[in-house]
Amino acid sequence: MSASPPSPADEILDIVDEHDRVVGQAPRGEAYAQGLRHRCVFVLARDAEDRIFVHRRTPTKLVFPSLYDMFVGGVVGAGESYDEAALREAEEELGVSGLPRPVPLFRFLYEGGADGRQTWWSAVYEVRCTLPVRPQVEEVAWHDFLPEAEVERRLDSWEWVPDGLDAYRRLRAHRAG
Repeated sequence: MSASPPSPADEILDIVDEHDRVVGQAPRGEAYAQGLRHRCVFVLARDAEDRIFVHRRTPTKLVFPSLYDMFVGGVVGAGESYDEAALREAEEELGVSGLPRPVPLFRFLYEGGADGRQTWWSAVYEVRCTLPVRPQVEEVAWHDFLPEAEVERRLDSWEWVPDGLDAYRRLRAHRAG
């Protein structure tokens, strides 16, 4: 009899304060349920034609199920660096290996949700992916590489993950200087 794979809710995360200093650890499910601040990475993946990887999350995701996202990424595991998490998450979600190291752009504190209990330090990256992608079926219900102008046109008509939309707007402001 084989053991079942660990649940994402059981993954141990570093819990951080408002200055991004580690103050403890907790399972992901507990961190979400109690609104404990943790760390996440957002990686904007572009193909050789400079199009952006966009996907729709599966309905089984712990947060923001079935919503669209223009980033790949996720939580930073306990003891893991932002840079390590960015590469791991990008390769996992795109279904590739040998991706170049994502380029760090900036960090921000995301605070969202109706009750303000969704809060995480967020590191935004960009990476060029010229490899054929094979996204995880457990994570990605639909995907495509879209020209940035098409992503911009869809901002008001598709239901996007709120933290990704916030990160994208901050990325536009970051680029504008």
